[in-house]
Amino acid sequence: MTLFEIAARGGWIMILISLCSLAALAIFIERLITLRKIKLNARTFVLQIQNLLMRGKLDDALKTCKQTPGPIASLTKAVLEKYDRSYEEIKEALENAARSEIYHLEKYLSALGTVAAVAPLLGFLGTVTGMISVFQVMAVSGSGNVRAMAAGVSQATVPTMAGMVGALSGVLLVTLISRRAAREVEFLEDSLTMDH
Repeated sequence: MTLFEIAARGGWIMILISLCSLAALAIFIERLITLRKIKLNARTFVLQIQNLLMRGKLDDALKTCKQTPGPIASLTKAVLEKYDRSYEEIKEALENAARSEIYHLEKYLSALGTVAAVAPLLGFLGTVTGMISVFQVMAVSGSGNVRAMAAGVSQATVPTMAGMVGALSGVLLVTLISRRAAREVEFLEDSLTMDH
């Protein structure tokens, strides 16, 4: 029996579980692309700011930061605005900006967490509705047909399995994206502290 055939046996609830899984995968891919793009753009941006600072154009560097979207620009702006302050004040400004950027980098993770929470509930719902059908058949035809009962119970448990797989996948994806986002912010902070 193929995976598609097993899924089809789970009934209509499998459509909802599949949609949840697709949504989770789409969020994961979008976040990965966004985080990768940030890393690629960071080096170019830092070099641009370095060039302006070496020529003494602090105002132009700040203006570039304000006009450039993304976390590297926000973190650089936080550092440049405190350039004449103590190391501790600059560090604090950088940490505050980093916390704000982590929030933006972890965008959609709450949606991913919701998918991870909803998937097993949908699975249990599918199992309950499947078991209701099995008991209805038993009420009509009696409990003598063990093969039909076993097939019905087997079919009823498919959504639970799918829901649990969806939940585990969602939790793993949330963890992966959270860690990746934290690593990207560390990379951005290191870029700034090394280059400025």
